[in-house]
Order: sequence, then structure tokens, then C-alpha cells
Amino acid sequence: MKRILKWSAIMLACLVVVITALFVGTRGDYPLARLVTDDASLPSQMVAGIQLHMRVVEGPETAPTIIVLHGGPGGDFRSLQALEALSDQYNVVFYDQRGAGLSERVSADRLTLDGYLEELQGVIDLVSPDGPVNLIGHSWRAMLATAHMGRKPDSVRAAVLIEPGYLDAVGYQAWRAESQKYLSGIAYWREAVLIGFRAQHISGPDHAAADDFLIGHMVGVFTNHSENPYHCGDGYTAPSWRFGAQSSDAWDTAPAADLDRISAGAASYAGPVLLLAGSCNDWIGEALQVDHAAQFSNATLAVLPNAGHDVVWDNPDATLLVLRSFLRMNQ
Repeated sequence: MKRILKWSAIMLACLVVVITALFVGTRGDYPLARLVTDDASLPSQMVAGIQLHMRVVEGPETAPTIIVLHGGPGGDFRSLQALEALSDQYNVVFYDQRGAGLSERVSADRLTLDGYLEELQGVIDLVSPDGPVNLIGHSWRAMLATAHMGRKPDSVRAAVLIEPGYLDAVGYQAWRAESQKYLSGIAYWREAVLIGFRAQHISGPDHAAADDFLIGHMVGVFTNHSENPYHCGDGYTAPSWRFGAQSSDAWDTAPAADLDRISAGAASYAGPVLLLAGSCNDWIGEALQVDHAAQFSNATLAVLPNAGHDVVWDNPDATLLVLRSFLRMNQ
């Protein structure tokens, strides 16, 4: 018994030493961007009672409007700003979704499919009250755009959907199963421990900062996993201002009924739809987007060379060329 107690004490002492060393060794300055609720210099608009980080790049007088929808849930529009070039012919609207990027943080009960759809309709009403808009959605919000088009088809003139990961509950389960491959391994868990300790040193600029730092960095570890086909081999370099941890966590528990609502009305949307895929992404790239295109009545598919999941960031010139052609034919 004495020997067991002795070794238990030694192991406990070693554990305390390791934890203390990690805590002390990870001390540092880990700044996070301030939200629109704390930084009045950021462009913002109040939509559905929530302050959104929103940037409007005005085009010519009477120009049609494009609303750019970033990925996530939890991401922001920073990596999509090359689309500002379209403002020579269109009004281009960027905004960070509620609970994400630099927009206001809200409670989990407002981070639902219905809440997000309410928000998107509110943005449409704000920036284009007299006519339909063009939607360009990336990843998660290509899925949200699909749900909106099924509900409010007359509000959308044309839509570009960049690599939506899934459009229903079955697709989500397939995506989830594949994603587990990139949430494992010695390198992944080593980074998880280090980032977890670094997060303990974050005290601001707001109550969500530590969680945003932790989950945002772990998403980066996931996307840069050596076997993750999201990118072309040079890493996932698309920048962001700040990840929204709670918006990501809340969607992980979305009911299957909500997942099936994403594409429930897709076939009834008669407007033109362009699916975009990156040539480097063999997970949710061309093959999956062929299946997604089949769910619409008027959809085409384009594959962009030298691009992974973040098509706009990886190959902005090719993306803009394809977008200009599609939009010009469908205004």
C-alpha cells in the first residue's frame, strides 16, 4: 500500500509540474479583434435587433445588388473581399453572420436555421428593398442560400453556391463521418493541448474571446490537417478576423429536420444557379457538387483550377471571370 501511495504521489507531482510548465510556458499576447459592439469604427448595421459587421461597396447608379455570404458557421467575409471587384457593375454587400466574425455575439437560441434565415431576409430588405438580389454563398452559407431560395424564390435573381458541404441530413452525416479523419492524430491533439492552455491567458476584449480563440484555432488545425483535401497542398491560408465559437457549436446540434429543410424547396427555385468547386478538393469538390446541382431545376457547374475549398481566396482571377460571365447572362 505504501508503495502504491508513494508512486501515486510521484505521478501527481509530475502531473502538477507538467501542467504548471504548460501554463507558464504558453503565456503570451494573443490579441483578438474587437466586435462591432465594442469598436464604433467598424462598419455595421442593425438587422433583426442584432448589430452586424457589414460593408457595402456601392456600384453604378441603379446597379443590381450582390450579397456575399461567408462560410462557417463561425467564419467571416475577410477571405471573400476579392469579390469587391464586382462593384464596377454591382452593389456588393458583405456581412458577418450573427455570432460570427466581428458581428455581435448572441445566445445559442438565436443561432438557429430560422434565425439565420430571418437575418438574411432582413439584409435583403435593407440593401435591396425594391427588387431581387444575387446571392454568392460559400460553404455553410451556400447551404443557407439554398434554404432561403426555397422559401423566398422571388427575392433571388440568381445564385452562386461555392462548395456547399451538404444539403440535407444524410449529407451531413456523410460530411461528419469524413471530417472525423481530420480531427485526430498526435499532431492534432498536441495542438489542442497547447491551444487550450493559451486560451487560458485570454481575458478580453469580451466574454466570448477565449472560446473564439480556442475553437477558431482548432478549426485551423482541422483545415490544415496533412490529409485534409480542402486545399491544394500548401495549407489552408485563407485569412479571417475572428471565429465565432458558439455559432459553430450551436449548428453541431441542429435537428435533422432543420438539415432536411436546407434543400426542401431547391427544386422549386426556377432561377439560374451556378455551383462552383475547386479542382484540388476531392472531398466536397466536383463530384459532390454534381449531385447538388441535380437538386435544382436550372443549375450548372464550373470547376476552378488551382483552388481548394476557399475558391475565391485561392484563385480570385479565375473566380471573377466565371462569376462575371454567369451574372452577365442572368440579370
